[in-house]
Amino acid sequence: MKKIVPAFLLACTAIAVPMGASMAQDAKLAPISDYVTSDVKPWLNDPAIVEAVKAQNAANANLSAADVDALDKKWRAEVDGSDHSMIDGVLNNALSKFLQGKKEASGGKITEIFVMDAKGLNVGQSDTTSDYWQGDEAKFQKSFGAGKDAVFVDEIEKDESTQTLQSQASVTISDDKGTPIGAITVGVNVDAL
Repeated sequence: MKKIVPAFLLACTAIAVPMGASMAQDAKLAPISDYVTSDVKPWLNDPAIVEAVKAQNAANANLSAADVDALDKKWRAEVDGSDHSMIDGVLNNALSKFLQGKKEASGGKITEIFVMDAKGLNVGQSDTTSDYWQGDEAKFQKSFGAGKDAVFVDEIEKDESTQTLQSQASVTISDDKGTPIGAITVGVNVDAL
C-alpha cells in the first residue's frame, strides 16, 4: 500500500503539470480571442470579404492538388525573385486594400491579415506572405477545417524583427447561409492589447 500512494501522487503530478501549463497558455491567449471576437469578427460578413472569397472559390473549384502546389511554388519563387506579378496581383486587389485599411485602423494591434479561400489559397492580404497556400497549416485546418464559427488562436511567439510578442488568430468565414467558405488569419501584437 505504501508503494501505491507515492506512485499515485507521481501520476497525478505528471498529469497536473501539463494541464497547468495548458491553462496558463489559455489565459495568455484569452485577450487575443476576446480582441478577435470584438474587433475582427464583426467585419467578416462585409461584402468585400465574402464576395471576394466566393469569387475565388468559384474560380478555383476545379484546381487539382498539383495545380495548388504549382501556384504555391510560383508564389514562393516570386517572394525571393525579381518578378512579383502574382504577389502584386493579390496585394493590389480590392480585398487586400480593404484588409490594409483594417490593419492601419487597428492602431498597431494587427500586424498582418490574410484571407483564404476554401482550398487555403490566399484571396487577399495586408502584407506579403511567405507562401500562397495555407491549407496544410493549423491556421487553416483549425479554423475552416473545424467548421462554422471556429476560432483558432495560435501560441504567442516573439517576432524577432519587431521584438514584440505576437500570435495569429484564425476564424472561419461563412456566407449568409452559415456555410463555411474560407478563413481569415490576423496577426495580433500582444503587447498592444
